[in-house]
Amino acid sequence: MTNSRDRASKTLSWAANLLLLAGVAGVGVWGWSTLRCAVIQSRENRIFDERVRGAQPPASAAPGLEHGATIGRLAIPRLHLRAMVLEGAGGDTLAVALGHVPGTALPGQPGNVVIAGHRDALFRCLRDISKDDLIVFQTIRGSYTYHVEDTAIVRPRDIAVLASGTHSEMTLITCYPFHYVGSAPDRFIVRARLSDFRGRV
Repeated sequence: MTNSRDRASKTLSWAANLLLLAGVAGVGVWGWSTLRCAVIQSRENRIFDERVRGAQPPASAAPGLEHGATIGRLAIPRLHLRAMVLEGAGGDTLAVALGHVPGTALPGQPGNVVIAGHRDALFRCLRDISKDDLIVFQTIRGSYTYHVEDTAIVRPRDIAVLASGTHSEMTLITCYPFHYVGSAPDRFIVRARLSDFRGRV
């Protein structure tokens, strides 16, 4: 009887230690991911600011569309969001930045500019976004200001959100619900319309 109790106690102790180790590892991975994102955002912001302060680009210049190329910087002033946007919407890009969905319009082009981000990272603040909030997208050519028109919750396969309307638009995409643990079942969509452009002079 004593041996059985000892074995049960050792098994419980082993399981508790394993769970503790898994928890520590999980926190470590989260901490490393957060630190890596912050470091890369800081570096990309610095490089982008240097480019903006540099020589005026030709009027025909457009951001490079190679995977990982810097597209610009997106800000939502009321929500205190300010993050760099890179080309691509894969896991490698979204781990460190917001991602411009390939094949969608770029700021200054007709169509729908689609930007993706993680709900538990840079796009965490979207849970508090409201109609008429301002979204400012700064590029080396100037700043484009969009007004939020509405939000929606859609299924992941609903590609209609990528379609272009009759106006210059922007769509922000993140997973939903915001506090869901694991792979979230839906997508949270923010739709905004271009209302102002201020070019570099």
